[in-house]
Amino acid sequence: MSTADEAVPVQPPVQPTVTAPKPAESYETVEAAVRAQLSKAFGGRRGTIEAAVPTITFTLAWIITEQLQLSLILSGGIAAALLLVRIVQRSTPQFVLNSLFGIGIGAFFALRSGKAEDAFLPGMLWIAVVEAIMIFSILVRWPFMGFMLGATNPEDPLAWHRDKGIVKLCTKVSWIMVLPGLIKLTVQIPLYLAGQVFWLGIAKVALGWPVYLAALATVGWVLARGRTAVQPQV
Repeated sequence: MSTADEAVPVQPPVQPTVTAPKPAESYETVEAAVRAQLSKAFGGRRGTIEAAVPTITFTLAWIITEQLQLSLILSGGIAAALLLVRIVQRSTPQFVLNSLFGIGIGAFFALRSGKAEDAFLPGMLWIAVVEAIMIFSILVRWPFMGFMLGATNPEDPLAWHRDKGIVKLCTKVSWIMVLPGLIKLTVQIPLYLAGQVFWLGIAKVALGWPVYLAALATVGWVLARGRTAVQPQV
């Protein structure tokens, strides 16, 4: 029998390999998602230290020398050193860059006026703007914490707003996270008007991470009490 007459098996076409898209982070509960997003937003312990050290350096240098330019240079130098460490370690420099940007803006204000207290003015103005936006979002029933939660669901980032229970939870948590900024402004504004550079520096550090930590602990307590199930994506 001729081999030419034999049936030749037909090979199926080779299908190209397609890599499935990486799924978004998934959480069992809404509370877990909110906790995770808050942790990212504040940069953890290291991000907090990187934000506080330049301010401490500026305040101490001003107390010791009363030289505005020198104090700003030392503060900026510390921030630059922290940034270099981040680059060498190939880790995210986001929070150091935020600190450097704040120092740069503060230096511009202070050097322009010649008043050391003006180094704190941009930060206070920024907090005031953020606080206004945060409170507005709550009053119009689109609490900002909901958008942080929506970031965990890129396919439908506004899905959280269709659930009244989640909106209520995000509103409660949002009010808690508004308090640190209000407390900070309440203390810093009179100190700024009085030109109290030393106490401005103390207030910025003391009412920074410690107060936010207390707010986060309160949020954690609120979130720990509930277990709102995350709706599965269709």
